[in-house]
Amino acid sequence: MAVDIESFYRSHGPMVLRRCRRLLRDEAKAVDAMHDVFVEILRRKDSLDASSPAGLLLTTATHVCLNRLRSERRKPEDRDDEMLFHIAAMENPTNAESRTLAGRILDRLFSGQPESTRLIAVLHYVDRLTLEEVASEVGLSVSGIRKRLRTLKERLPAVTGEA
Repeated sequence: MAVDIESFYRSHGPMVLRRCRRLLRDEAKAVDAMHDVFVEILRRKDSLDASSPAGLLLTTATHVCLNRLRSERRKPEDRDDEMLFHIAAMENPTNAESRTLAGRILDRLFSGQPESTRLIAVLHYVDRLTLEEVASEVGLSVSGIRKRLRTLKERLPAVTGEA
């Protein structure tokens, strides 16, 4: 299925911008990232499966934003930013530890699960899409979505070490 970038931009641009705003928490950076999402889609349009446009765009937006955040952490824009990152790391070491722990828990939670399960969880729990909307985006039935989410909930106590 060919990707119509202009149509995607008109119909899904606001959704992509919301995702970028949520992740970057800066309007100008979010708008830039949104445009980069569509540039990336345009760059790869011949090899993309456009059967689930919202999922494709949200996944791409997440990757673009996370890459930007990683780059900012590695190379702050100016000396003041570098100092703030250094102070933040000294002042609140548990913050980094908490992020690391959360990352490990999520990796364990999603290990062995289909890649689409992570997307289902993000669409439902982060983006607050209904089960019906998630099912439509990922091409599964509502009962299939419920089963995947139930499986994640059942795995969570074992992954976090809680009884």
